[in-house]
Amino acid sequence: MKRTIKVFVGDEPRWVGTLHYDAIGSRERAAFAYADTWLGAQEPFPLEPALPLVAGPQFHRKVQNGSVFHGAIADTEPDGWARRVILRDHAKRRQAARRAGQEPQAVQLQAIDFLLAVDDASRVGALRFQDEAGVFRRAPEPGRRTAPPLVELKQLLTATRAVETESETVADLVYLRGRGTSLGGMRPKCTVVDEDGQLAVGKFPSVKDERPVTKGEVLAMRLASASGLQVAQARLVDSDGLPVALIRRFDRRGDGGRIPYVSAATLLGADPANPQEHFYTEIVDALRIHGADARCDIEELWRRMAYCVLITNVDDHLHNYGFLHASRGQWRLAPAFDLNPFPDRVRELKTWIAENAGPEATIEALLSALPYFRISRTRATEILSRMEHALSQWRETGLSLGMTRQELDQFADAFEHPEREAARKAARRRF
Repeated sequence: MKRTIKVFVGDEPRWVGTLHYDAIGSRERAAFAYADTWLGAQEPFPLEPALPLVAGPQFHRKVQNGSVFHGAIADTEPDGWARRVILRDHAKRRQAARRAGQEPQAVQLQAIDFLLAVDDASRVGALRFQDEAGVFRRAPEPGRRTAPPLVELKQLLTATRAVETESETVADLVYLRGRGTSLGGMRPKCTVVDEDGQLAVGKFPSVKDERPVTKGEVLAMRLASASGLQVAQARLVDSDGLPVALIRRFDRRGDGGRIPYVSAATLLGADPANPQEHFYTEIVDALRIHGADARCDIEELWRRMAYCVLITNVDDHLHNYGFLHASRGQWRLAPAFDLNPFPDRVRELKTWIAENAGPEATIEALLSALPYFRISRTRATEILSRMEHALSQWRETGLSLGMTRQELDQFADAFEHPEREAARKAARRRF
């Protein structure tokens, strides 16, 4: 298989370069080459630090089960849930072809198939992919909206539950196909259009949930905002008695215009398939090189570390941090998203605070990293004081969201633990 895909950026759109892909059996290779018109533009910018503005093809080395594509392109690939829908849809189509006496599709989908299966209108960031026929993948099909409105929430929830229970129909998969997201994980979710006409991610309860996960996420987002963090807008929407978390997309402007986006993994040049540990101090280094407002974003990053420690958000891997392009290849920390309290997890961070700190989520490790972040002890105590004040009202905030006391009890271990007391003591000190 050989494919030549043109890559554009923005709504205009502007041609950035060409993605060359070829596969022989299970061996895949991809290269990206900037267009001469992009290199000669007035203010071109590299799609990521690992793709400098030079002529000629640039290859990406695939590591283990990582992506064959460069990070900025891989960041737009479907997440675990969306891949699950694509694979099931592929299997159903093969079965239907056999029943009709036709030649079924290829047994195995390739990386390019997954990349191009994401809907053009809802693909994360500003990159757009045009196939050899000049069609932006996936373009709207006749009589089909690219992203469903909120009024179709019940149908979306029904279809995702069918996939989870392996009872989905062809119609369910046709409805879900291309509507997944790139923003994280195996939990059921879908891109939707809210009442204001803005893109949002609808996160659905799973049939396997033992606690109200969607409510817990919106609670964490509300408390984060009260703690002074920059967060994506989040709210709960009821669908036939089931709580759906609705997270407004932050990679779109008010007019719907697209904003280039990369994950922290891409900014660092870190391949998620590589098992080596990564550290928040590495993100600090990247911000000092590539940040449009490094001082502001480095303090915000420290706030988020502290918040993760205090709510037991131990799923803080590099793809749960993102950056939005500001100008001339400089990036700003994107609003926080995918914040979840985990009462049943070991309190260890996925991304270590610093190389010598280990994975433990502790206030001591946070404070020891202050010099690297160039944050004074006085400023740190102010941040912790505001955060602790917000978190002291976590039950009241949960009740205001419609959570019951029994539901809140299920999250108690995530919010009530010795590090909260350590934060209170640190906030009371005078340095």
